[in-house]
Order: sequence, then structure tokens, then C-alpha cells
Amino acid sequence: MDVDEILTGLYSEPGRQHPYPWYAALHGHGPISTVPSRAEHSTISTVAVGYDLVSQVLRDPEWYKQAPPGWQEQEILRTFNSSMMFVNPPAHTRMRSVFAKTFTPRWLGALEPVIVRVVDTLLDRMAEAGADGTETDLVAEFAYPVPALVMAEFIGLPESDLAWYRQRVERIDEFLDVAGKTPQRLAQANQAAEELRDYYRDLIAHRRARPSEDLISGLVEAVDAGDVALTEAELISNLIVLFNASFVTTVYMFSNGLPLLLAHPDVVAALPGDDALARGCVDEVLRLESPVHFLARAAPRDTELGGVPVRRDENVLLMIAGANRDPARFPDPDRFDPRRDGPPSLAFGVGPHFCLGAAVSRLEGRLALPRLLARFPRLAVTRTPTYSGSLFLRGIDKLFVSTGG
Repeated sequence: MDVDEILTGLYSEPGRQHPYPWYAALHGHGPISTVPSRAEHSTISTVAVGYDLVSQVLRDPEWYKQAPPGWQEQEILRTFNSSMMFVNPPAHTRMRSVFAKTFTPRWLGALEPVIVRVVDTLLDRMAEAGADGTETDLVAEFAYPVPALVMAEFIGLPESDLAWYRQRVERIDEFLDVAGKTPQRLAQANQAAEELRDYYRDLIAHRRARPSEDLISGLVEAVDAGDVALTEAELISNLIVLFNASFVTTVYMFSNGLPLLLAHPDVVAALPGDDALARGCVDEVLRLESPVHFLARAAPRDTELGGVPVRRDENVLLMIAGANRDPARFPDPDRFDPRRDGPPSLAFGVGPHFCLGAAVSRLEGRLALPRLLARFPRLAVTRTPTYSGSLFLRGIDKLFVSTGG
């Protein structure tokens, strides 16, 4: 297959459901390929799938994130482009420095008992619900609430608001997909962003009147005192994006990872009590089933990348999930091996935009997966998993399991 046929297949429904054969086909053309000129490829000129090239571009601060045309006219795009995840230095550096002060090793240590408490409470509920053999949707009962409840407690969102909040997040995620740029999905994402902005304005006003021990209270106090270089509008944009990014990827780490683990009973049996193995399992799940499948960066000048010319301001599509299965860097790349030696996966990116919440997500996986499998050693998948259908954020949305009594 030529590159045009591969990308057509990748964007199709079967490709979004199971993209890995298409990534393997891209590897057959080398680490980077020119993209044929087509309407759906109008914003990109090349596609990179080689690990070293993808890592090189992500690490280079001169390769930048390009805002889409007319972004000022859309609420969702205005929200994105006033948050650290979507802007370039120096604005990115300024915003990130504010939040980086929070994601410290000391804070992670304080978060550990919160994660354990949340996980054990959810496992108790699963045990009660599945005592008579009734199957349980692991996503609804465990994979989603673990990161959502942890981040809600940290940020300062009431647990009662999470169901309402999730609906808005899902509308934004649908718009982010490669097939999501339809007028209907844009309108839904705009509405979701407006509702979330109103929600945070009210929450900030409440925290001003009654401060609490959470991230929002601390940031509001710092913004009002002029201690941080962040406006209230930027604070809201970053909270929307931060909460979304911090838990959606973790949900898919759990739901994508469980079938992988259950296919290896020896690993499941050894996992409880083996922290090194737990870390390896989390890393290998993220490598094999990266929640984020692609990113894009624009060239700062006319250049060559892997021998392929890229003109200034042209975008390179960086296939994160394909790079994580690069046979040049990961021997037998489709094999699950939690004790694998090799470079770190690119699941959370690398370089200036490396995900701030990566350490939180890994900590949740390292603590929660062993506890889940120790509590339910006969856990089994009872139905074919239901995938999101998105290629940008790819993961299992419904995963029915039996806890084994």
C-alpha cells in the first residue's frame, strides 16, 4: 500500500477501531513520509512514525503548535489557545510554571493515600455489586471514577458534579478526533466550553468567599494577590484542559490495560506486592495502547526531517502510537513485556509540552491495578470491549467484567 492508501485506511472506521496494522504499514515506508495532497490532509504535509524522529520534533521547542484558522471565533478553540497545552513559548512557559509548582514529589506523596482510599472504596462497591455473579462495567465503576474522584478532590470539584462534567468533556473529546471537525461537533464543543467556563466562574467566586484546601483556592488566592502571571480567564482555560487531560488518558490506561494484563495470567499472579512489576506493567500498557495517538507540530523554517523536505509553517503529523511500536527501537513491538528494556514510551509526549499529569497517571496505575487484581484474582472480561471510535483519544469506553464472586 502507498501512504495515501494507508492514511485512508487509518481514518476509516476499521482503522480507528484497530489502527496498529496501518502503523506497521507506515513503518514499511520508513520513519517519515510525504502526505499526498488531499482535502482531508490540507493541514499536514508529512507523517512521522519513527520513534527517534517523533521524539526529536517533540523535544525541539522551535517546532510549534499551529492554531487553526479562525480560532478566535470559536469558544472551544479560544479555550484551547489560552491554555498551556495548546500555546507556544513564552506564553506556554509562563502558564506551565504556575502549575508546575503544584505537581511536586511532595504533593505526589500526599496524593498516594487519597488514591488508595478512592480505589479501595470503589473495589468495595464492585465486590458488593458482583457478589452474585452480576457483570460490571469496569469503565463506569472503576476506570473512570478513580482518576475523576482523585482529580476532583485535588482540584476542588464536588463529587456530585462529576456526571454533569463528564458529559461536557466527552463533547470536547469528540471534536478533537480526526473525524470530529463537523459543524455539529463544533457546536457541541463550543457549548460545552461555555458551560464549563460558567461553571468555573461560579466555583472561583465561591472559593473567593470560602477558601478551601484545594488547587482552585490556592490559585485564586495567588492570582488575586498578583503572585502568579496568570489571568482569571487563563486560569479557567487551564483548569478545563488540565482536568480533561488528567483523567481521560488515565481512564484509557485502565480500560485498555486490563485486557492486556488478563491475557498474561503469570503477570496477574505476580503483580500484587511487586512494585517494580507494577511500574513495568503501567509503562508497557501505555506503550502498547497509548491513549493519545497523534500530535502535530509546524516547522519553524524550511528544513529537512529524516531526508524529507518540510516547508516553513507546514505541519508534521506525529504518530505517537505508531512510534511506540517502532521495530527499530522496540524488538517484537506488538508483544506485551512489562520487563522490557528500551526507551520510554511517548504516551505522555516529551520535551516542553510533556504532560504535567504523567506522574499522577502512572501513580494511579501503579497503585490501583495491583489492588484490583489482588481483590479479584478471577476477574474476567465477559463481552467484547467497546472502543471510543476516536483515533486521537483511543480507548475502551465499555468493558464488562465478572469479578469472580
